Amino acid sequence: MNTRSVRFRLTAWYAGLLAAVFVLFSVSTYQLLQHYLQHSLADLLLRRTDQIAVSLLANAEKTGDAYVADEIKARYAPENYDRFIRVTRGDGGVIYASGRAADFDPTGLPPSDHTRVARLADGSKLLVAARTYQSPGGRSYILESGGPMQPIEITLRRLLLLLVLGVPLVAGIAILGGYFLLRRALGPVVRIAQSAEQITLHNLNERLPLTDTGDELEQLSLALNRMIDRLREAFEQNRRFLADASHELRTPLTALRGELESVLPDAQPAPVRDRIGSALEEVDRLAKIVETLFAISRLEAGEAQREWARFDLAQLATGTAEQMALLADDKGVAVECDAAPGVNVEGDQARIKQVVVNLLDNAIKYTPAGGSIRLRVHALGQKAVMEVIDTGIGIPATALPHVFERFFRVDEARSRQVDGAGLGLAIVKSICAAHGGLVEVDSAEQRGSRFRVELPLAQKV
Repeated sequence: MNTRSVRFRLTAWYAGLLAAVFVLFSVSTYQLLQHYLQHSLADLLLRRTDQIAVSLLANAEKTGDAYVADEIKARYAPENYDRFIRVTRGDGGVIYASGRAADFDPTGLPPSDHTRVARLADGSKLLVAARTYQSPGGRSYILESGGPMQPIEITLRRLLLLLVLGVPLVAGIAILGGYFLLRRALGPVVRIAQSAEQITLHNLNERLPLTDTGDELEQLSLALNRMIDRLREAFEQNRRFLADASHELRTPLTALRGELESVLPDAQPAPVRDRIGSALEEVDRLAKIVETLFAISRLEAGEAQREWARFDLAQLATGTAEQMALLADDKGVAVECDAAPGVNVEGDQARIKQVVVNLLDNAIKYTPAGGSIRLRVHALGQKAVMEVIDTGIGIPATALPHVFERFFRVDEARSRQVDGAGLGLAIVKSICAAHGGLVEVDSAEQRGSRFRVELPLAQKV
């Protein structure tokens, strides 16, 4: 997964979480404000009923119902403020009812000491509070006070409009800001990843950039740099051991070969000569392995660049294919070369020729008589591409990831069919890596193989 997709995924998660938080906040704010406004209005209405009860109904037996009605009308003027007030005796007689009472459906009244929203005949809504009151004289009353819900609804609609318009705007700004902050935060990670991609076996002296922030990213860079140091030391020890072992083995193998060759002519009887000849073949085989290991160690140490020159890869491939065609003809395998001239590369020409020889030799070994091998060379963008395509027995899928490993052999049956130590493809990979290129394989059993080599094109002069 690349960095861009990571940023988009993290931003999407952040946007979803932020949207959920804003929606929850908006719904909670709307409901809390609605509850607060209705509770405040209900509290005001109940206090009004208490005021009427204490100031007017406490002495209603002395002052009379008409006085109570006139005082309510004078003090509270419900018609002028779009309010609803009604005072009813316990026996059902109405002492006072505001002008809005004519449109009010009595069946919609709340029970005593409760509040509820009631709808008028004109469609408007009132919040009505009802309370029972027992006067000192023993008379009971029902006081009902109502207030319009329209101001509350107007306030809630304005809040809803503000939330609908403001929340997406604020969320969009927050998401955009989060994306840029995330991009800035991931910037050091991107640089670390890019630098890590450039570090290979041949430039283990390179180090990852440090953020110099004192945070976890700086600690990660330091830890990775220390790990690269340990890897470099391990590779150096392995390379030195390989080079030293190869160098030390060359001398005794040369001496052993000389001793065997010196005693071979005089050896008697014939079985002894056969055994000495077989030992010479094994010595030669060991010498080739040692030379190959020594060559791999030199390539990994970067010594191949000492003999770099500019040459035409197509011309080299064509000449090598002509030489290898003789070996292919003996086995009944046709070799075809399709190389466009002018595919110039820079490198060790002898080593690149070794790549062509090893790939063609490998194809010839595993292609039955009557098969064919095609060698192609062409330029593709800034790369020189060489392909060796055969109609041979192919490679099992389980073995494909390991074919470039040292001493790897696909199976014992193949090992018995052809000679070799399993180092040919390993040195091909080492040569390509030393030249800044790569080698890939695509194969299937009984369907042949395609080896593809990519090398950087030489800069135009």
